[in-house]
Amino acid sequence: MTPRPRKASDEDVFAATARVMSRVGPTKLKLSEIAAEAGLTAGALVQRFGSKRGLMLELMAALSSSTDAMFAQLRDANPSPLSALRAYADCFAMMGESPGALAHHLSYLQLDLTDPDFHQHTLAQARATRAAFRALLRDAMAAGELKTTANIDALARAVQVTLSGSLMTWAFYRERTAAEFMRDDLDTVLAPWLVARGDT
Repeated sequence: MTPRPRKASDEDVFAATARVMSRVGPTKLKLSEIAAEAGLTAGALVQRFGSKRGLMLELMAALSSSTDAMFAQLRDANPSPLSALRAYADCFAMMGESPGALAHHLSYLQLDLTDPDFHQHTLAQARATRAAFRALLRDAMAAGELKTTANIDALARAVQVTLSGSLMTWAFYRERTAAEFMRDDLDTVLAPWLVARGDT
């Protein structure tokens, strides 16, 4: 007798969890609301993940392990390494869909920074993202988009720091969309190393 199929995959549950997390902070996050969002019961989530903490840890593990696949998709959808990098900035900016949504994300970040079990996944995701930045920048240099004098390691770090700081700064000023605001800051960091048209 084959097992009954689950009504929602883990990926569906993780997506539902992320949507609820964007609406409420950690203190108001409830398994019942996540279950309703995913079309399941709270009991089904407990049976599958053990607890709300267990679900959130598995979500973080999935996010950290999917970084390479996400960048591969960005590369496939964009014609050049730098356009893929800018597309990543647009994806990252989605956390700033509204100041309230960003505030919720920052509330969860406190948990990621203070709880060692969560932090290990946050650190893994940050390292994988930095490595993906280095790869994109190296490919941009090879493609003639960036000057060969650019320090790839230093520039990758600057890009990561800039995007994180830019999203926070957008929340202060709330000028244009978060994506537009962050694109400007990213382009400012890249500008000194861009190869001008006609350069050799």
